Amino acid sequence: MTLTGLDLALATEPSFLIFAGLTGMLGAASVDLGPFASVEQAVLTETVPASGRNVAFARYSLTGGLFNAAGGLAATLATSAAAGRAFFLLYAAIGVATAVLPLFMTSRVEGDDRGPAFGRIRPLLGLAALFALDSLGGGFVANAVVAYWLHVRFGVGASVLGPVFAAVAILQALSYEVSGRLANRIGLINTMVFTHLPSNVLLLLVPFSPNLPWAIALLLARFTLSQMDVPARQAYVVSIVPPSERAGAVAMTGAVRGVAQSFGPPLAGVAIGVAAFGVPFFAAGALKILYDLALFSGFRNRRASHERG
Repeated sequence: MTLTGLDLALATEPSFLIFAGLTGMLGAASVDLGPFASVEQAVLTETVPASGRNVAFARYSLTGGLFNAAGGLAATLATSAAAGRAFFLLYAAIGVATAVLPLFMTSRVEGDDRGPAFGRIRPLLGLAALFALDSLGGGFVANAVVAYWLHVRFGVGASVLGPVFAAVAILQALSYEVSGRLANRIGLINTMVFTHLPSNVLLLLVPFSPNLPWAIALLLARFTLSQMDVPARQAYVVSIVPPSERAGAVAMTGAVRGVAQSFGPPLAGVAIGVAAFGVPFFAAGALKILYDLALFSGFRNRRASHERG
């Protein structure tokens, strides 16, 4: 049955969020990409009332982001053969826990509506194309490219890069909570655009940094804003289609984003070759700003179902 009671949502959501967080810790690519994302996000939509959907998706991303950061920090401890074996055993144990946790969920996370998982694809094509453009831009500024640029430009090593990227992961995770509350005030599309656009302007400014402190400050400011669109995007996609098609909508848009993101490695290779000149930052910033403007132009008047009225 579809859940509408807040008490039932609070009873169901903690175990689900732990599950989502562990899958985020296991994930190799992104907090909101992977084979489980479509099911997770459809389930989450059923377990909270519509009025709490924006904040619920923010908590979902926050949990995954914090576990993801914890996984990255834990990996730095595996510096010897023995530690590496222990790390992989821990990884396997987390995988088992991730498989077991869903067994504690009840059928109440399932929706009432039954129908085809994939309904009308056409309304989602424009949105999926824009998401692909955003992912394509992100391929130019993968963490490896940013780290290499900092090394080439300012000569920094792992002792600086490690704490910087740890701070990035934590700031991004905390920004998800802000995103959910902001979406309640100004709307999902506005939250996506009005946080993402300034982050991309900051991205364009990074290559002009006169010294390392300025570069780190701009990068931290940029990454603090750059992922606030994630929970808003997730809540928006599941809210513009009928309940039975939510998993299919997330799967379709996620697949398109994943294909675009698959160009990341070759783009990163090319970008690293010209990283000293700041080209990756200009390319990524330009593509992502184009995405922001197109998204606002095409979807600002198309509200999610729980935002109407």
